[in-house]
Amino acid sequence: MNNKLYLNQAIQLAVENVSNNGGPFGAVIINKQGEIIGRGQNRVTDCNDPTAHAEIQAIRQACENLQTFQLDTCTLYTSCEPCPMCLGAIYWARLEKVYYAADQNLAAASGFDDAFIYDEIAKHHEARSIPFHLLPLKEKVLPFKVWDQHTAKVEY
Repeated sequence: MNNKLYLNQAIQLAVENVSNNGGPFGAVIINKQGEIIGRGQNRVTDCNDPTAHAEIQAIRQACENLQTFQLDTCTLYTSCEPCPMCLGAIYWARLEKVYYAADQNLAAASGFDDAFIYDEIAKHHEARSIPFHLLPLKEKVLPFKVWDQHTAKVEY
């Protein structure tokens, strides 16, 4: 595979996206044959969707194109090191590899600093800037009981 070629395509998507009032992020996903099966650009502000990051958009498109929720034979190329949300999506999609160009420090220098999220993850729930509160309801186990007994479930 020509990693630099695919990474440059992700960078070009990012550059084009800025001209279209989007964020400076782009991503492509390729299959084992080297075909691009997913593309994404950061569309957070124009879609009013904080999850519309380039990597997420590319994952959604690749999954739709392949009709699967797992991309374990695919590679992601992204113009910048993925944020914590995208990192989670990458692991849930089970991508085989990730290549990125800019690191999180370069992104932070342009105002895209996600270090605070990494800091928040490490804190105890009640100490986070957005507090998380566990409510001990007896019904909390019901969804998992139903899942465990469901015979037609698709595990992931």
